[in-house]
Amino acid sequence: MRRLPILCLLTATMWLFSCKDKSKPSLSDYFTYNDSVESGGVRMIPIQTAKGNFKVWTKRFGNNPHIKILLLHGGPAMTHEYMECFETFFQREGFEFYEYDQLGSYYSDQPTDSSLWTTARFVEEVEQVRKAIGADSSNFYVLGNSWGGILGMEYVLKYQQNLKGLIIANMMASAPAYGKYAEDVLSKQMKPEVLKEIRELEAKKDFDNPRYMELLLPNFYAEHTCRLKEWPDALMRSIKHVNNSIYTFMQGPSEFGIGGTLANWDISNRLKEISVPTLMVGAKYDTMDPKAMEAQSKMVQKGQYLYCPNGSHLAMWDDQKVFMNGVIGFINKTNASSH
Repeated sequence: MRRLPILCLLTATMWLFSCKDKSKPSLSDYFTYNDSVESGGVRMIPIQTAKGNFKVWTKRFGNNPHIKILLLHGGPAMTHEYMECFETFFQREGFEFYEYDQLGSYYSDQPTDSSLWTTARFVEEVEQVRKAIGADSSNFYVLGNSWGGILGMEYVLKYQQNLKGLIIANMMASAPAYGKYAEDVLSKQMKPEVLKEIRELEAKKDFDNPRYMELLLPNFYAEHTCRLKEWPDALMRSIKHVNNSIYTFMQGPSEFGIGGTLANWDISNRLKEISVPTLMVGAKYDTMDPKAMEAQSKMVQKGQYLYCPNGSHLAMWDDQKVFMNGVIGFINKTNASSH
């Protein structure tokens, strides 16, 4: 009987090793891509469209057959650069993930045919990228921020059979509701004289006037886009590289709501169709109504809500610990539930 405690200890030890997190590969496995030519994970993925064949820029981090995350940047036509903050956090977790410049963005091909700039066409692009990275319903996660959230929601509505989990960060499911929030709530937080001058410039469609940005930067962007006193280099590079023709075509020239081809976009009545585990992320100072983000989490079938009390539209930067801990927790929990 004296040997029983030792036997129990051995049994417990064997049990712990058998329950080791299999979603996290060894260090050598994690950085082994089996590429014929090592390129730091960068790959130009061929994309077929009705207007011809193009290539989009992607960069792979890690090797994990259980978790493959595709990052969808905002804009439209911003770049992956402002999402570089995920690199440290996701690599620590052993996640395989992909930075990605959508067609028309700086590091990808930039055709000029405006018929390419539709949500439906971008959805097909994401599906082609998914196939190229070897992701499927057993491991594929999409994380979309801002316009990337629109794209993520549109993608899951067509291809959720290929998805394991969805993260929508800082994007309401209705462009008109987003515009109403900007008009009824955010604009009224500005000084009346500042708002008056902004409205006068917009009425004249004088969006290229340097004064327009002089007013928006301290009074709108610094309050609702990124609240860090010094904006990260990655964000500044992304802004520098934005494709303004696509951005204006789809988003519109005004920063109060959406005024381009996305002006009437609204899939709020279709959220109930989303059956994959979904995390909706809202933030107190966001351009998106955080209460609407919470409501969206209850409209999908398996929704969760993450609130960033110090964050804005880029809560991944200005409320980073809350944002990253919440997103990582969601991915790990979703992954564990299927093992």
